[in-house]
Order: sequence, then C-alpha cells, then structure tokens
Amino acid sequence: MTTAWFSLRRRLLGLLLGGVAAAWLATMVLSYIDAHHEVDELFDAQLAQAAQTLLALAGHDEGDDIEDLGDAAHKYQRRLRFQIWRADGKLLMRSKNAPETPLTATRGFSETRGEDGHWRHFSQWNDEGTLQVQVSENHHIRDDLIGHIAWRLLFPALFGLPLIGLWVWLATRHGLASLDGIAGQIARRAPQQLQPVAPASAPEEIRTMLEALNGLFLRVEAALEGERRFTADAAHELRTPLAALQAQLQVALRARDDGERARSLGQLQSGLTRAAHLVDQMLQLARLDPESGLPDPQPVDLGVLAEAVCADLGPLILEKSLDFSLDATPGCTVNGQAEWLRVLVRNLVDNAIRYTPPGGQLRVAVEHAAEQIRFSVSDSGPGIPAGERNSVLRRFHRLDQGTQPGSGLGLAIVARIAELHGAELELATARDLHGLQATVVWKARS
Repeated sequence: MTTAWFSLRRRLLGLLLGGVAAAWLATMVLSYIDAHHEVDELFDAQLAQAAQTLLALAGHDEGDDIEDLGDAAHKYQRRLRFQIWRADGKLLMRSKNAPETPLTATRGFSETRGEDGHWRHFSQWNDEGTLQVQVSENHHIRDDLIGHIAWRLLFPALFGLPLIGLWVWLATRHGLASLDGIAGQIARRAPQQLQPVAPASAPEEIRTMLEALNGLFLRVEAALEGERRFTADAAHELRTPLAALQAQLQVALRARDDGERARSLGQLQSGLTRAAHLVDQMLQLARLDPESGLPDPQPVDLGVLAEAVCADLGPLILEKSLDFSLDATPGCTVNGQAEWLRVLVRNLVDNAIRYTPPGGQLRVAVEHAAEQIRFSVSDSGPGIPAGERNSVLRRFHRLDQGTQPGSGLGLAIVARIAELHGAELELATARDLHGLQATVVWKARS
C-alpha cells in the first residue's frame, strides 16, 4: 500500500513539474523569439542612423583622398565597419577594418557570409546621388546579446524548478497524509471489525471512496450476520431430529420383541428421511446464497418443467387423494438454470401437498398474461395469514410449530431462486380454494 501512495505522489510530482517546466519552456522560447526580433530591429535602426550621420558629414567635406580611421577603442567597435563612396566609384573614407572593395552591392539592408564572418549591411545614397555610405555590423554582436538574454531567461529556471519540485513534493506529501492514515487504520483492523471508517479529517476527493468502502463493510457485515444466523438456526434444527434419531435407536436396541423393534426402526427410517431432507435443503440454500447471478442461463419451458415435477410427485398426490389439475400455456419460456427452477417448482408443489388435507384440491398453472409469465400453485389448505407472509420467507420460520414435517426452508429457497432469476414470489389467498396461492412472476421477454 505504501508503494501505491508513493506512486501517486510521484505521478502528481511528475505532472505538476512537467506542466510547470513545459509552460516555462514555452515562455522562454517565445521570449527568446521576441527578444531576437527586438534586437534585430534595434541594431538595424542603429545601422541606418549611423549611415545617415556619415552621409551628412561626408557631404560637407567631400575630398579626393582616401582617409582611414584609426584602431577601434571598444570591442564592439571592431565589429563595425563603414565605407563612403563617390558616384564615380572612388572610395573617399573607410574604417580601419573595412576592405577597399564595396561591402555590398545591394541598396538598403542585406547580409553576407564569407571567410571574414557573418555581416549585416546597410547601403544608402545621398539625395543628389553623388555619395554612397555602406555600414556593416558583425552578426556576432547580435548573437552575443541574444545569447546573454537567453541565459538570463534560463538561469531562473535552473534554480527555480528544483525549488518548485521540492515545494510540490512537500505539498503532496502533506496533502496525501490523510490517505496514509486511513490506510493504516484499515490495515490495523481485525477481520471482525467492520464498522465504518470515520477518519478525523478526509479530503473531499476521497469521501466517495470512503462511502463506497463503508457500504462494502455494511454489506459484508450483513452477509456474515446472515451466515451466523443460518449456522445457529441450522444447528438448532439439526439438534432435534438427531436427538430423536438417537432416542429411536435406543428404543430399537432395547425392544422386547420383533414388532416393537420394527416400529422403532420404521420411526428411525422416517427420522432419517426428514434429516436427509433438511440437510439437502440447507445445502441447496448454502449453494444459492453466494451466487450473485445466473451462470450460463438457458431458455427453460416452465410448462414442460412443471409437468415433469408434478409427475415425480404423483405418488404423494395419489396417497392423499387430492383433486389435482395442471394448466400450462405452451411457450411460457424464461431464461434460467433448469435445475434451480426444478427445485423452485418442486418446493412449491411439495408444500401445497403437505399442507392440503386429504381429499383437498391442488391447482398448478403456468400462464402468459399482461406482459408477464406466471407460475402459480393454489391449494385448499389452511393458507398463511396476511401478517405472516413476510415472516415465512425467513429461514427456519414455521407457522405449524412442527405439526407438519418440514424444516422451514422451502419458501426461503423459492424466494432466493426467484430473486436470482429476476422474478418475484407473491403469496396470497387462493380465490376459489381459500387456501394459499404462491405465484412466481417473470416479466415476459420481448
């Protein structure tokens, strides 16, 4: 975790310094270009002014002899040279470092490159056209000045960027210190500590992350609490049949005749069947709980599935002489897991068989109506009071207090399978039979 936060600091440092450096570089380039232009304009103006001055002086003292000026006294003066020519091509005056041939053949501004360097020239005639002045300047003067300006621009960056980098590093370290505190708080927690993270101060930018993390803690706590309740309820529910099995086994071992032993073994067999059914239902519910969706759902015809399940339960229906009917509309297909849907149908039909009195009525229907697919099981049993219909969906909750065989898990399993299939379980009073009507509703596929 420390590496992740260090990487975040390094990324912020790189982004901030990179942005500052890029902006500084762009400013330097633009400043250099502008300074170069201004220096050229200034020196060109000086060349033109010097030419005009020399032209004015030469016009008052026009002679026949060539006059050479002495050595330059200033370093920049040695990089300047001039010539004054008469219209007939006679050289009247030149600087010491100027040649005796014309500096340029172009009027106005021009440039030449040669063995003697890079020169900027300016040539101008007087109004009468009798005298021409040519003034040249070595380009190194401009280059030296522009280079000096560029260094002055670069010098603050060489010292400023490290200082800015240090400040940004300190600022990000201080700004992200709360993240380290939160990370440490979470790292020091025991696995069972799932209370929300509540730091003394947290930046606004990470409050959303903290809210999501606290929401996760609440969901994990709820899941663990549900598992603890399931484990406790399962242990309680298993304790009773196991104790009964142990008692029946003791009775069978102490039986005084074969008839008593047979009756004890029969009750033992019945108890084992109930215990096996309870374990099977708990395993089904445990297998369903961790699932967050349907793995590889396939189209399932509810009518065909309901017919197969009811055929399997036929002996139980015949044993209680129930008035049974199955009405399945063709083409009622939903996406889902066939085995889980089989468990859903079986649990609802088995519940109805168990609670319907002998000779009663049982109706199973699969229909497509009002943009919905509905699977319903109605019976003429005692039903479930409206105030208890939410309670019976809880695990191990039973209304009959043990007068009927069962574990109180059937409807909880049905509700969970329906939820995983995007359906809803509805419990109501059967309109004609006056018992319970359990309906699972799917939205029809378009």
